[in-house]
This record gives sequence, C-alpha cells and structure tokens, in this order.
Amino acid sequence: MTKKGTLYGIGVGPGDPELLTLKAVRILGQVDVIFAAASTKNDYSTAYSIARPHLKDDVRIVRLGFPMTKDQDALNEAWAENARLVAEVLDNGEDAAFLTLGDPLTYSTYGYLQRTLLAMNPDLRLRAVPGITSFHAAAARIGLVLCESKESLLITSGVADSARLEEQLNTADNAVILKAYKNFDEIRALLTKLRLADTTVLVSRLGMDEESILMDIKDAPKQPHYFSLALVKRNKP
Repeated sequence: MTKKGTLYGIGVGPGDPELLTLKAVRILGQVDVIFAAASTKNDYSTAYSIARPHLKDDVRIVRLGFPMTKDQDALNEAWAENARLVAEVLDNGEDAAFLTLGDPLTYSTYGYLQRTLLAMNPDLRLRAVPGITSFHAAAARIGLVLCESKESLLITSGVADSARLEEQLNTADNAVILKAYKNFDEIRALLTKLRLADTTVLVSRLGMDEESILMDIKDAPKQPHYFSLALVKRNKP
C-alpha cells in the first residue's frame, strides 16, 4: 500500500522572501510538488514569486486556477477540481506545499482548500505552517506598537459593510483593516467620522516593488493597490 503524502499549507509572509520561517524554508526545500494559486486569466502567483528562492531545482510546480467571480457555484466547482488535483498527488505518496501569502489560517485561500479536502477525505494528512502576517510586518516596518497592556486589537476585513465596521471600531482600542483596497473611500470616510483618520496608517505592497506607506490617509487614492491594509490607533502613538 502506497504511503500517503502530506500537504503543507505554507505561509510565505507579506512579500519579502527573507520573511519566511526556518520551518517553511526547510519544508519548501523538501517537498515534491508546489501548488500555487493563480487567476484563471493568467499564471502569475505572488506567493510563488516570494517562495521561489527557497525551492529546490527539480520541484514540480502546479498552478491552481481560480476564477475572479462572485458566482458561488463557479467558485465551488473550482475548489472541488483543485482539491481533487491536490488529493491525487497526496494519494500518489508525494509531499506537497500550498503557498499562501501571510499566514495560511488568516484570510487565506488555504483555509478553503483545507475545508474542501477534509470534506472529501477526513484522513488526508494536512499541516499548516504559520507565516508572518502583513500587519505584523507593516507594524515592524514603521515601528508601530499594535497593542500593549490592557488594550484590544481588532483584526477585520475592509470587505465588511460600513455599519458593521463602525460597530467593530467603536469597541476596539486599536485595529487592523485588511483588504482595505475594496471600499477604501467608505473606510476613510468612516475613520474620519470616528476621529481615527489622524492615527491611521495605510500600507500598500509591503516588501514588494512600489511599496507605499502613507502616514496621512487623506493622501491615499480612492482605490489603493490590492495589497493594502490600514493600521488604526485610537490614541496617538
């Protein structure tokens, strides 16, 4: 009986190839197959470009295509097909890694893949390898203390509607708004309303080409780059 392979969900960090853990680098240098998520419109994978310096020369690269659509049926079909491709590799006894930006269990495509695979076969061997998140790296980049002592820290998504985001921000001492590109004009208006705009920093493309750090969000474009987040402090640092 063929020994089953293991799938590692590898968090490759926010963009700098040096911000991978030693464990992630070790595993990336050992696995037989690398799975990289990409749009069905092109083969480019940001996570793959970050991890590439740490891969062995003969590793097999498999790009998993995902349609850029809100059609849930189309998305479910893509997840099922991609999970089938991954399971086939594991059933052949090969170890593999699925690359994901930041941390694999924080707003990550790996979470969907893990759930789909386990629904197909609960006995599959899946291991998540934590990665440095974009907000931790952004805070380190500008020397901003995210929270201390009795303060709370909210991690939320800019995709949430304004009413929900306002409720969340009203109860948190400090906040990280990920996916801030989506509704940034509304987010900026809300932060201004709550008197938090002056203590918010917008970080885009951290660790990548054209990195942008705006200490004054009034200077930010209406729609920042896809890789953007906001760090919010209730009190001036």
